[in-house]
Amino acid sequence: MKYTLNNGGSNPGKKGFCGNSNRKLPVIDWLADLPETQLETELVEVQFKNTRKGFFLNNMKLPLEKGDVVAVEATPGHDIGTVTLTGKLVLAQMKKSNISLDHYEVKRVYRIARTNDMAKYNEAKSKEHDTMIRSRQIAENLNLEMKIGDVEYQGDGSKAIFYYIADGRVDFRQLIKVLAETFRVRIEMKQIGARQEAGRIGGIGPCGRELCCATFMSSFASVSTTAARHQDISTNPLKLAGQCAKIKCCVNYELDTYIDAKKDFPRQDIPLETKDGTFYHFKTDVFKRQMPYSSSKTFAANLVTLSVDRVKEIIALNNKGEHVDTLLAKEPVVKTDSPVGYQNVIGQDSLTRFDKAKPKNRNRNKYNKNRNNNQNKPNTN
Repeated sequence: MKYTLNNGGSNPGKKGFCGNSNRKLPVIDWLADLPETQLETELVEVQFKNTRKGFFLNNMKLPLEKGDVVAVEATPGHDIGTVTLTGKLVLAQMKKSNISLDHYEVKRVYRIARTNDMAKYNEAKSKEHDTMIRSRQIAENLNLEMKIGDVEYQGDGSKAIFYYIADGRVDFRQLIKVLAETFRVRIEMKQIGARQEAGRIGGIGPCGRELCCATFMSSFASVSTTAARHQDISTNPLKLAGQCAKIKCCVNYELDTYIDAKKDFPRQDIPLETKDGTFYHFKTDVFKRQMPYSSSKTFAANLVTLSVDRVKEIIALNNKGEHVDTLLAKEPVVKTDSPVGYQNVIGQDSLTRFDKAKPKNRNRNKYNKNRNNNQNKPNTN
């Protein structure tokens, strides 16, 4: 009998389900329909509570599929997790995570979870919330500058992992002794950042979708306000901050594209000199390749929108000591023979098209004449 871990979400543990049992860091096995790819490696990816994952060796040749609950080797005892990936894609995931088999200690898959395994697992999981509340009280009594955000019991209940957040280094040696005496289990402390805590808790972002850190992000790069300035995004902390109180990770998504697009843009700190005065850069429209300039440094005044090429042209003239008459380039005069001052272009109809008389349809007139003659003939029947 196979079990599924029901930690939230719809259809938890169902075969072929896009997410995993708790819908954190879901993986789509798009090679599942190719049996030959499932035999390329004996390694499988197993996920535990929230975002904790590991790679294990299926040396017993168990017929494992995505969504199976298995008992795997742990230190000490065994742990219970859900298979999230098998076959060739496991190697790709390890490469993505920069995991080398030469330095990675690969543990084994013992068996598919049995009834007694699930009983121990459910018993251990039922104590996690109370343990977290009690451990927070203990840390506060010891005057430790830290916050315990989550507790995860191992599948057999022999070890508990305490996830905590701290701004600096914390000496929790006394805390470990008190926790071990209180809960009678082996204690492991793991420090996580604010982004990782947001991923473990989950939620909905301002875009209306699930948080990226809770769905597909497993590594977090630093995000600075410089990335927002490159994209002309408001640097207001209230708009830039995500649920973790840090700058949103999505600010980095399109940064490289903006940097590539702005490689040939002139520097923004160069003013434009004209005979009427000096104009300063106001903003940049990367997509339209336009740069509005203002006559004031502090606010928008006499805004003039220029193309990137025109800005380069004015800067080149200023470097030679020349001041242009106006920022805008003179438009070439288009000669036209039309008396009303417009010219016909391809796809544009003439305004006088309705003034011309329509040609008479001779065939139609002939048809009407014959019809009238037939109606005037007497009926001889």
